[in-house]
Amino acid sequence: MTSFLNPLVRGGATGHVLVNVRTRAVVADRLLTAFDSESRRRGLLGRDGLPPGTALIIAPSNAVHTFFMRFPIDVAFVARDGRVIKVRAAVPPWRMTASLRGFTVIEFAAGTLARSNTIAGDSLICEPADTVDRPLPASR
Repeated sequence: MTSFLNPLVRGGATGHVLVNVRTRAVVADRLLTAFDSESRRRGLLGRDGLPPGTALIIAPSNAVHTFFMRFPIDVAFVARDGRVIKVRAAVPPWRMTASLRGFTVIEFAAGTLARSNTIAGDSLICEPADTVDRPLPASR
């Protein structure tokens, strides 16, 4: 089955960026993946923060929690085709959030979705970094 994540599955996250199709903004230029059950369970636990420009892509998943986390995160719930179904900004520690129609959860540093103007209904694609000539939005 095809997915907007196929480039990452085939070639790994290194050398790819996450781009908003509508705005052509690079939403994240460092992609971390959690495609197996152990890495999905671990997520961002144990970290003190998520560097700007970094995204953790959790698939398959349609829900996340921030129990035991030390920092807020932006969360995008994304369909298999890359369409953003739902966004949650600055989700603080000790919360849960979900989207029943989601296939992938993407976690970002708080403020990333607003800076990249990423909203529900947008489409995200994984592109090779060398084909993208636009930097991340300001305030990085």
